[in-house]
Amino acid sequence: MNIFSFYKGWPAIPLLLGICLCDFPAHAATINPSAFATVTKKIIPQQQVQVSGTITDGTNPLAGVTISVKGKATAGTISDFNGNYRLTASADDIVVFSFMGFVTVTEPIDGRKILNVQLQEDATQLQEVHINAGYYSVKEKERTGSIARITAKDIETQPVTNVLATMQGRMAGVNITQTTGMPGGGFDIQIRGQNSLRFDGNSPMYIVDGVPYASEPIGSLFTSGHLPRRTSPLNSINPGDIESIEVLKDADATAIYGSRGANGVVLISTKRGKAGKTKFTGSVSSGSGHVTRFMKLMNTEEYLAMRREAYANDGVTDYPANAYDINGTWDQNRYTNWQKELLGGNSSINTMQTSLSGGSKQTQFVLNGTYNKETTVFPGDYKYEKGNVHLNLNHESEDQRFRINFTTGYVVQNNTMPTADFMGTALSLAPNAPSLYDVLGNLNWENGTFENPLQLLATDFKGRTNDLIANSLLSYILFKGFELKSSFGYSDLRYKELNLLPSTMYNPAYGLDSSSSLVFENNTSRNSWIIEPQANYQLTAGQVKIDLLAGSTFQQQMSNQVVHMGYGFSSNGLIENPASASLFSIMNSDATMYKYQAFFGRANFNWKGRYIINMTGRRDGSSRFGIANRFASFGAVGASWLFGDEPIIKKHAEFLSFGKLRASYGTTGNDQIGDYQYLDTYSTSGSNYEGISGLQPTRLFNKDFGWETNRKLEVALETGFLKDRIFLTAAWYRNRSSSQLLGVPLPGTTGFNSIQANLDAEVQNSGYELTLRTLNLQGDKLSWTTNFNFTSARNKLLSFPDLKGSSYQSQFVIGQPLNIVKVFHYIGLDPQTGTYQFEDLNGDGLLSANDDRGFVKELNPKFYGGLQNQLKYGAVQLDFLFQFVKQENYTEAFGTLLPGTMSNQPASFVSHWQNQGDRGPNQLYSTGINPTAQRANTLYSQSDAVIADASYIRLKNISLTYDLPKQWTKSFSCKLSVQGQNVLVLTSYKGGDPEFKTAGFMPPLRVYTSTLQITF
Repeated sequence: MNIFSFYKGWPAIPLLLGICLCDFPAHAATINPSAFATVTKKIIPQQQVQVSGTITDGTNPLAGVTISVKGKATAGTISDFNGNYRLTASADDIVVFSFMGFVTVTEPIDGRKILNVQLQEDATQLQEVHINAGYYSVKEKERTGSIARITAKDIETQPVTNVLATMQGRMAGVNITQTTGMPGGGFDIQIRGQNSLRFDGNSPMYIVDGVPYASEPIGSLFTSGHLPRRTSPLNSINPGDIESIEVLKDADATAIYGSRGANGVVLISTKRGKAGKTKFTGSVSSGSGHVTRFMKLMNTEEYLAMRREAYANDGVTDYPANAYDINGTWDQNRYTNWQKELLGGNSSINTMQTSLSGGSKQTQFVLNGTYNKETTVFPGDYKYEKGNVHLNLNHESEDQRFRINFTTGYVVQNNTMPTADFMGTALSLAPNAPSLYDVLGNLNWENGTFENPLQLLATDFKGRTNDLIANSLLSYILFKGFELKSSFGYSDLRYKELNLLPSTMYNPAYGLDSSSSLVFENNTSRNSWIIEPQANYQLTAGQVKIDLLAGSTFQQQMSNQVVHMGYGFSSNGLIENPASASLFSIMNSDATMYKYQAFFGRANFNWKGRYIINMTGRRDGSSRFGIANRFASFGAVGASWLFGDEPIIKKHAEFLSFGKLRASYGTTGNDQIGDYQYLDTYSTSGSNYEGISGLQPTRLFNKDFGWETNRKLEVALETGFLKDRIFLTAAWYRNRSSSQLLGVPLPGTTGFNSIQANLDAEVQNSGYELTLRTLNLQGDKLSWTTNFNFTSARNKLLSFPDLKGSSYQSQFVIGQPLNIVKVFHYIGLDPQTGTYQFEDLNGDGLLSANDDRGFVKELNPKFYGGLQNQLKYGAVQLDFLFQFVKQENYTEAFGTLLPGTMSNQPASFVSHWQNQGDRGPNQLYSTGINPTAQRANTLYSQSDAVIADASYIRLKNISLTYDLPKQWTKSFSCKLSVQGQNVLVLTSYKGGDPEFKTAGFMPPLRVYTSTLQITF
């Protein structure tokens, strides 16, 4: 057969035109020029070019991106593991790049042979993202439970070292408060309120890569005096290694964790290797931190005027010999702002991070290393150092049936701090106190009249942590839809802290030597293993998708803590050697074993992709409970209706791109009570009989000692508008916690004050959560995304048997929140005597704590939330987060000594009563000789007068990032960024930092850092 081609170059065109003119002579004179051009274009094949390039998300290559030619269904390809592609197309074609979760990009070839593309995340496709729900993952659109989530992209903009700091202000229903600004300090977290009557029974469960991570404090009260809380182990988790954090809140999400899910579950997933060419990323950041706000205190003139007036009011004309500030011993013209002197330094913050990652389609790896060093704002050479290594290996067989994942991390922390916080001294020290150093540069004791605050420089707190966590997950697909897998986890934590108090810290005038030196040492170890075999079966029957999961848990944890004290050494150089102490005493010695076993399951039914039911259950057994209640069952059911996918909605409500109504109800438990609480236990009596130390009973046996139970109910509505450019989630929840674990009072005839038991008290937490995400702008270069979260929560004690007759009557009130204080009601200043007055509730003419301290002030926030924005323009990205809280807190007047004593006061105390008829607002000054004024000041600190509005709006975080153009850097990528944390606060609060809850400790710091990151 002969094959003829009309295309032999341009000379063939006249021949074709001639044929057309011969066939249609009547129309030859009316040919449209544009039609001519169209016909010519269709007939003449365009020049073909080979186009290649790399596709990234700005940092990492993207594999699996679909590349097609617009208008040509047969032309296309997919990017490989390194994000590279090759495509044959015409020189004037338009190439389309599309990838799930990213904005589709179109690029004209325009004769180019190299076409590199950077894709941006598409906020309108987030419903297709799989999120971690613990034992399983689920599409965002198909989840039936309440799960909040942040990712590495949210974390990397924050210059923080604690995992809880990364979540602050970013999640609805998650309230996080920083407890101190000192390096190595901790945070308090509550997920949907306080469920337990015990303060230490409200922590969530933490799971790192499938391994439960015990969050109980590892410090000791004898050695952690520089912190408001005992040392927390959570500092071991490096934020830079985290890929995502999911917080499980409702029953549907938490019931599968049974007895440990009552207070929520925090799932931490670390970074994993990705297929592609081997990539190295290194970053260096440096910055500084300083105290956000100082309290306004009296200056020297105001302070001395207060002191003179106080003595005059007390009828004292000759100042005592120890009144150094006013009797002429100290310079009365001297002024020192002690807050700036002791807390006004700059904290240096330096971080180095490296990462090596890559792999093939079957095997991937990532190896991360981080070093962080942070100093303090205090005088002296103090520092907190943390170094860690993170390794992840993934492998999949060629037939994709066998998979293994191995993750491990090792952290070393060294923390050297003063043994006490300088904040309390900075607030109380007289403003005319002597200088810290004498003319020779030595500590100034001003001839024995001055307790120099820098005596703390001779003391040391030393903490060292070694923490290992490892997990391996093996899975095998026996046949289509059926998978067997098992995870094996291990953790080992070793912690040692020293509190060194050498004799050199004291005034030399005391004549003390090393025989007066004192040291406390705490050694804590904690190791655990966990094995969790599981089976998962997925099948489709008609329009129903079924997902079944069954598994079991076997876990053991051993803990050991020894705290000892040494006193009297031959030399201060031997103070860290307990064998050198003349007096050695064991303060505490505990060794515990915790065993846990469980069986759990899940059944998920999805009909037509619109009607979903999710059922979870768990049967738990714990060694922490009595033999009669050692096992318990927990479960939940969740359901969702994707009404936005109903045909009638799609037809008549095109503006609604997504709609889901979900609800859940179930029970979870709480076992945060410690070990052996149900047993009858004995301890040493401290007395010797014929050289043998005796024993004494310390706890009664209770075989019925069981779990706290939390019944959770939630209803939520999720809606998306305009192709999910506006996405709103509104939720209402109500949790009721019963069978409270605490000491139940006993008659004195039993020989015990209480017995550990389940009290029939009930606590309720309810509230509303609102989350709004808007895609304000989205273009090829410019995008703007906003995320807003709002939580309004209410905590209430519903019942407490015989509360008025118990030892808890001064702590709780039925119908009120748990986080309350019962206070006296301040009714004003007596204009005749100049002392504070309070309401006598029972009218007996006396003021007593039991009868008249009946007014309730709540310290829980009324509402809280955050507003986060991200703006991108080309290679520039700006992120900022505003955090807001509506609350009350203690004012600057709380805890102050009697105005007039040798202690500085807030500047507001300058306005005070002086003569009959004055209204104050503060009472008369006194040195303490006036008992009426002294008692009135004590009652004032226990009244509602020292609790006021402490609401605030804080610019919590801001980050500006710039990716250098590829044509500048050629073979590598370079990113420059600056970040700020706790940048600005707007508040009417008169004290220090409004977020801070503990007086006498340094509040959070304002931090600025700059970062350079290179990838090649």
